[in-house]
Amino acid sequence: MAAMISKIYIAHCEQDEPLAQELARALWAVELESFSCLYRKVRIFSLGEGIRFGIRHSDCFIPILTSEGAESPEVNQEIGLAVGTDQLIIPLVEAGVELPVLINHLQPVVFSTEAYENALGKLIQNLRQLTRLDWLKIKCPYCGEEMTQYISPEEEVERALLAGTHLETKCSYCQKKIHLDPRTFRPVI
Repeated sequence: MAAMISKIYIAHCEQDEPLAQELARALWAVELESFSCLYRKVRIFSLGEGIRFGIRHSDCFIPILTSEGAESPEVNQEIGLAVGTDQLIIPLVEAGVELPVLINHLQPVVFSTEAYENALGKLIQNLRQLTRLDWLKIKCPYCGEEMTQYISPEEEVERALLAGTHLETKCSYCQKKIHLDPRTFRPVI
């Protein structure tokens, strides 16, 4: 039986906020909640309390490590806390960036900024191996409605990736055909 992962903490530096938001959108699409202190400013907590709370209450920790992120004292402190609390850690690392010492034994998901979606696809694929992902949230690009559908079977996703094609579904509201990127499950127009 796979461990259940439902909440993911994303560690990143300020410059990598766009990468973190794209990761959060991809996780949202497969019904995984994400938390990051930089984009979820909770006024009742100090930044340190928010970080500790977020990491302790997450099932998985994903640090985004670009050259700036790997040098960031805050990101490295978050990594230290995640290691100290025995979190499952899946590093998302830019090609050519060295992993910090506390996690340099881990197998990272490597990305280039030009092909970030490929790394997100690989990350979601790895998460599917670790937990049950049954549902997919899609916002229809035509009518704007949000719907929930069964996630495509892994074999179907694999076939689409290998063939360089999209997954297909239909909006439950406007009935228009929607093409989905098989890496991130985001609608493609």
